[in-house]
Amino acid sequence: MRTPNPPIALPFTGDPEADALLASEPMALVLGFLLDQQVTVQKAFSGPLELRRRIGTLDAKGIAAMDPDRLADAFRERPALHRFPGAMAERTRTLAAFVAEHYGGDVSRVWTEARDGRDLETRLLALPGIGEMKAKTLIGLLGRRFGVQPPGWEAVAPTWPTLADVDSPEALAAYQAGKRAHKAALRAEGKRV
Repeated sequence: MRTPNPPIALPFTGDPEADALLASEPMALVLGFLLDQQVTVQKAFSGPLELRRRIGTLDAKGIAAMDPDRLADAFRERPALHRFPGAMAERTRTLAAFVAEHYGGDVSRVWTEARDGRDLETRLLALPGIGEMKAKTLIGLLGRRFGVQPPGWEAVAPTWPTLADVDSPEALAAYQAGKRAHKAALRAEGKRV
């Protein structure tokens, strides 16, 4: 099920073109989640647009077939697409190959073909580079912003604040401030963050 009025942009980057791409191109959205580690949300979710500018496509089959060195060079080009450009280029290629092999290159089939919430979660967790937290956030985002609500989706959606709740630049700032405060509290307790 899809909402008749999906968002025209997701306010994750501050760049209108990058935010619009995240809402209109499923592979961009999933790549943004893949890149969202050890960099800011803005950097991670700006990555798909910049990658498309550098290699000319976000097509999963095209990325999977690309020379690995060319893809790594695109990630390393200044400014680098990620703090760890070589590793993230390889992860991007691995994800693209999985999507090409299992979904014919169309990552949206992960959610459009899900039978129910548990199946959606299982499909997202099978994507290389998408762990439990990212899968939960994607479920929340797909359900709340895009109307992708297979039966039982709410049972597997996050019950804590995530990017799925971000609907404005102000909400993003509040989300990031809360995340920093949570990490600081964990560090104060001597926990590894």
